[in-house]
Formats: sequence, structure tokens, C-alpha cells
Amino acid sequence: ALQKPEWRERMEIPVSGTLIVLVVLVALAILTAFKGIRTVPQGESWTVERFGAFTHTLQPGLNFIIPYIDTIGQRVNVQETVLDIPEQAVITKDNANVSVDGVVYYRVMDPAKAAYQVQNLTQALTALAMTNIRAIIGEMDLDAALSSRDKINTYLLGVLDGATDPWGAKVTRVEIRKIEPPANLVAAMNTQMTAERERRAMVARAQGEREAAIARAEGEKAAQVLEAEGRLEAAQRDAEARERLARAEAEATRVVAEAARDGGESALGYFISERYIQAFGQLAANPSSKLVVVPMEASALAGGITGAVELFRNAAGAGPVVPPVGGALPPRRSGSVPEAGRGA
Repeated sequence: ALQKPEWRERMEIPVSGTLIVLVVLVALAILTAFKGIRTVPQGESWTVERFGAFTHTLQPGLNFIIPYIDTIGQRVNVQETVLDIPEQAVITKDNANVSVDGVVYYRVMDPAKAAYQVQNLTQALTALAMTNIRAIIGEMDLDAALSSRDKINTYLLGVLDGATDPWGAKVTRVEIRKIEPPANLVAAMNTQMTAERERRAMVARAQGEREAAIARAEGEKAAQVLEAEGRLEAAQRDAEARERLARAEAEATRVVAEAARDGGESALGYFISERYIQAFGQLAANPSSKLVVVPMEASALAGGITGAVELFRNAAGAGPVVPPVGGALPPRRSGSVPEAGRGA
């Protein structure tokens, strides 16, 4: 038989059962170490189950679990999530059919509750939001629903946040994106809005005309009041002037009367002659007068003038005035009027 070379015999190492067991144990240890190490990404939280029962949660970063005993249950997203509420048909209180949709913002605060208290958090939250949207809009008229989005959002936020608290989630915001009536209802609303705007324009125009009329009336009233006050003031001043004139005439009459009483016939004649000359001058100066009638004898007028001259001469210290020859002017024939003085 062929014999093995000596060098090959020297290289053969006997393999024992102990070495095999050692290698297997080392491999198992390495595998176990890798299975016990878990790295949780940021924004997530993992639940750990031991023999099917929840034990604790793993936070973002490097974590260790017991291999072959602990297992990862649920990977829960703890970031704020936007949930789209699908469009649905809702009937308002006044039987108007509208289409409504919205969005819900929520965040998982307790990963264990979100994983084990509700089977599907997203589906449950969507159904809850749709139900409450139908409930709140169904209690409103169409006009109130269209103009009260803030009220609807506040109501939904309170209801959803309270309902999701046992599920370990917190609703941070609810927004109704669209409340859309049917096309025929939109056309009717536009017609009504146009009519309402025209009515408001007419009311505003009528109000403006009314205010303008009031302003004009107040202006006319103020003008009339000022005019009446002016007339009153003019009348008062005219009355004062007449009163002063009357006082002056009374004083002049008193002086003349005293002069006549004291024998001043010449002064009295002068006063009467002055009044006569003034009246005759005014009558002659009137352009509408075509006929001037002298109602007294010229001799009387001459005598009055002579008395006036004598009065002034006495006041100046001169002698008496000598009357004209004959003592008076020739008398005028009764009823005779110069041709120049006759009317046309």
C-alpha cells in the first residue's frame, strides 16, 4: 500500500469535538449580540413584546433587547401627521346638499396606546372626523355653514381631541377646506347676492339723497334766519333813527314854541318858511310831478323870509329889515297859474 508522505502527516491536525462546540458557541454569541441590538430612527417609537405581551417602548437611538425572548411589536410614527378627510355629501338644516372635505393634524403622544388601544388609528380618526362633520353641519343652515368655518373647526378640534385621548393621540388642528353647494344652488345664490347688492345700493343712494335734502333745507333755514335777523336789525336801527329824528323835531318844536311864547314871531315865521321851502323843493324835484300848485300867497312866503332875515340881523346886532314898498308882494290872482307850471 502507498504510504502518505511524511510532510503531510506532520500537517494534519486532529479535530476534536470540543473545538467544534467552541466554534458553534462563538457563532451563536455573535448572532445573539446582533439580534439584541436595535437602532430606532428619529421620529419613531417601537414597542417591545415579550412572549406576546407588551413590556416597554424603544426611543430613537441605540437600544438593547433580550434576544429570542423580546420582539419588536409595532413601529409607531410619533411625528405630526396630516390626515386627509375625503369629500362627502352633507345635508344642511335647510335641506341643502353640500360637498365637504377637510384635513386633520394629529400626533401620537403614547405609542403603546396607539399600538394596542385601537386597531387602526388613521382609519378610526378619519371615520370620527367624517361623522362629526356631518353632525355639526347638519345643525346649521347653508348660510351659517358657509360663514362659520372657524366655529366648525373649533367644534371638530374639541370633539376629536377628546375622543382620541384614549388612543394616545392628540389632534392639534382641524381645517375644513371646502363647503361647496351644487351648481344650481350656486347660481341661485349669485342671483340673490346680486339682488341684495342692488337693494343696498338703492338704499345707500336714497340715504344720500335724504341727507343732501336735509343739508339743503338746513342751509335754506339758516339763510332765512340770517335774513330775518338782518331785517330785524335794520328795522331796529331804522326805528332808532326815526326815534332820534322825532326827538330832534320835538326839541326843535319846543324851542320854536318857547320862542313864540316869548314873542319870537319872527323865529316862528322862519321855522314855518324853512319847512315850506323844503317841502316845495321836494315836490318840485319829483320827476313824476307835471303840475306844481302853490297853496299859499306869495306875500306870506315873502313875509316869512323877511322875518327870517330880520331874525338873523337881530342876532348879528343889525337894524330891522325894511319891508318892500307896499309892505308885501303883489297878490296872485286866485286860480291863476303860470303857463310854465301847467301840466302837459
